[in-house]
Amino acid sequence: MKKILLASQSPRRKQLLEWADIPFEVVVSHADESYPAALRAHEVASFLAKKKAEEIVRLHQPDTLVLAADTIVVCDGLVLEKPKDRNDAIQMLTRLSGNHHQVITGVCLYHEKMYDCFQDTTDVVFHALTLAQITYYVDQYKPFDKAGAYGIQEWIGVV
Repeated sequence: MKKILLASQSPRRKQLLEWADIPFEVVVSHADESYPAALRAHEVASFLAKKKAEEIVRLHQPDTLVLAADTIVVCDGLVLEKPKDRNDAIQMLTRLSGNHHQVITGVCLYHEKMYDCFQDTTDVVFHALTLAQITYYVDQYKPFDKAGAYGIQEWIGVV
């Protein structure tokens, strides 16, 4: 079996591969996460996933299988990536509060000199959140490494 390189720091992605009993090695990609301004919002995640895969392919043996992914949140046509700081996270969650948005995960696989990229979109609706709930969540869970400043697996509780 060829070596599988997971180009992601995401504990959730690592956990999914472990649950599937798939042997892999984590190799963190430090690819620049910028993208062309003209790129449509729903194309950003797969574009970034491919950039991550390309960096890992350049740095490792060509006979490896590389799995890279990136997740973004899109609300009212605006791409919400990882928050810069606490205030940015609070602003993002305030924007999402009571609103419908999409969570888009792009995936890119590299194998035998070919890239296969795809994405999946999940529609999400938040109930209205109070500022106290939002600040509690940000301070408790520190979602600074998550697109849109939240992880669906984490609970935003009532304060």
